[in-house]
Amino acid sequence: MMSEKESDNPRQKKSVRRVRLKRPPERLYYSISEVGEMISVKPYVLRFWEKEFAALRPKKNRAGNRIYQKKDIELLERIRDLLYHEGYTILGARQKLKSKREKDDPGFPNALDDPGPQQIKDELSEIRREVEELIALFS
Repeated sequence: MMSEKESDNPRQKKSVRRVRLKRPPERLYYSISEVGEMISVKPYVLRFWEKEFAALRPKKNRAGNRIYQKKDIELLERIRDLLYHEGYTILGARQKLKSKREKDDPGFPNALDDPGPQQIKDELSEIRREVEELIALFS
């Protein structure tokens, strides 16, 4: 006789040991919960860091959910290391990331810097001028 464990019944539940992967398979985008699991940080912390670090701006899908790319995850890992392992404050981590960026490529604009109000106004004025030119072109 066959025991219950040896049953060939496909509908019978089999005990399967699930192994949690530290990093999901390579993809273009990851959800906030996947990223939180990857870097051992709760999703609410990731949302808070978005407010504190200007360079951290994950895209959002049509439903409004955050979708993180590999570059976002690398930045998050660096932020986590600075805050949790190296003992920096948020302000200190921001400055450390900014100074590292300046050392790597001083001629390139730093994505970690928040644009000033004047820079935003100038960019908006330029966009408005271009839109007005397009309207005039098709009028």
